[in-house]
Amino acid sequence: MGLNLTIHRVVSTGVEELDSVLGGGFPKGSLIVLAGSPGTGKTVFSARFLYHGAVNCGEKGIYVSLCEGKEIFMENMRGFGFDFEKLERGGMFRFLDMLTVKEKGISTILDMIIGEVEKFGAERLVLDSFSAMAHAFKDPIEARIIVHTILGKLIRGMGCTILLIKETGGNDVGKVFEAEEFVADGVIRFLATELEDQRLRSLEIIKLRGARLKEPRHVFTLDGGFKVFEPFEVKPPSESREPFQPPPDRSGKYSMGSKDMDEFVGGGMPESSFMILECDEKVPITAIPILLHTMTASFMLRGRGVVIAPSSGVSYASLSNYLGLYGVTHEHCEQSLRVITLGKTEEKTENCEYETALSGEDWKKDLETILKKHEEFASKVSRPILLMVCAATLATLYGEKEGLEILKTVVAHAKNAGAILIAIIGAGYRDLAIKLSLLADFYLRLTRKHGCLILYGVKPKTGLYGVECDVSKGYPLPKLTPIL
Repeated sequence: MGLNLTIHRVVSTGVEELDSVLGGGFPKGSLIVLAGSPGTGKTVFSARFLYHGAVNCGEKGIYVSLCEGKEIFMENMRGFGFDFEKLERGGMFRFLDMLTVKEKGISTILDMIIGEVEKFGAERLVLDSFSAMAHAFKDPIEARIIVHTILGKLIRGMGCTILLIKETGGNDVGKVFEAEEFVADGVIRFLATELEDQRLRSLEIIKLRGARLKEPRHVFTLDGGFKVFEPFEVKPPSESREPFQPPPDRSGKYSMGSKDMDEFVGGGMPESSFMILECDEKVPITAIPILLHTMTASFMLRGRGVVIAPSSGVSYASLSNYLGLYGVTHEHCEQSLRVITLGKTEEKTENCEYETALSGEDWKKDLETILKKHEEFASKVSRPILLMVCAATLATLYGEKEGLEILKTVVAHAKNAGAILIAIIGAGYRDLAIKLSLLADFYLRLTRKHGCLILYGVKPKTGLYGVECDVSKGYPLPKLTPIL
């Protein structure tokens, strides 16, 4: 059985999103095992735990290393923004280098650790790694006794919270070293897998006493030190609303309405460019407007025209209501927005001059309608026009072959007219996306792993980015963070 500890409060992990998942942080005075193969982020997480404790919580910390020396540790952590030298000078941090005393035996090492914790008054302790120490154990029973000794003298006696790093082979999802898991209050496994030949980091909360977890596994990044991505959700906008101010257009490129998306595509979308956004079956439909409709609002507020052929069920009325979050008025919509419905809509307005319904029966006739409406509208608004088309709905209505022909023609028409075209392709139409990608300037994919929305470029190729919905200004903005 594990130790029955009376835990009155929690200590912050130093990672805000993980604190939210865990209900505030780790139980104070607990033992947490961090298991994973080398390079999965355990050391950086542990360092952040200590650094946050010292800087923001006034809690002294000790890092015990049996793997690397002090200078290497300090240098590596500076790269993540952790100035441990400053904390050491201020009396808030100590680094115990056990490389030189490792041969003296377990008892000597434990005595030194316990003595330093008592003398220094440490409330946070990292032991890196228990694997190195375990080589000196004669058998697992001895290891269990040692862990109980640490728990008994440090946790019960002093209220010190310990992170115990455990090295495992590869992405071993089997059992962690029995002694640690047996007595630990929490076990977190760090994993590194691949998505499109790129590293995807995640952590899995195997157990944590007192915590109720909705999602045990989370994607994280080492960008900015350490960040955990909570499951994606569209949050209600804050009550205090700031005016929507899209980034300025750059020379020869047009803003997508958000700084993060502009940077992702290299500064904006050029005139006559074509983008594919492919979304798999795990992506919630609410995620797509957050990525794209900042661009819609940006164009309309600048007097440029927008023509949208949305997914079935979306109407002019629903789009204009949504765009109102960005300060787009009904007058803006009447002047700059036209909608071509590709199926039945619940909010369709009869004889609405701003909305055109396609029959869905004759694809050639409907294609003529699309091109005609674009030409008529282009003569009334500032250029370039932004075209957005739900390609999956076209393929569903007319068949994939006919849908592809429509899209090829629309692409050629848009490029000749200097328009910007975005095609949204849903789950089940990967072949359609690949065929169209030959014509595309940008081919993006959107997926979801362990609750985290992930965006990456296939053409041109980019790294992986975690996508979050930022509503702090009173309207949804995409927040993109590199997954490193």
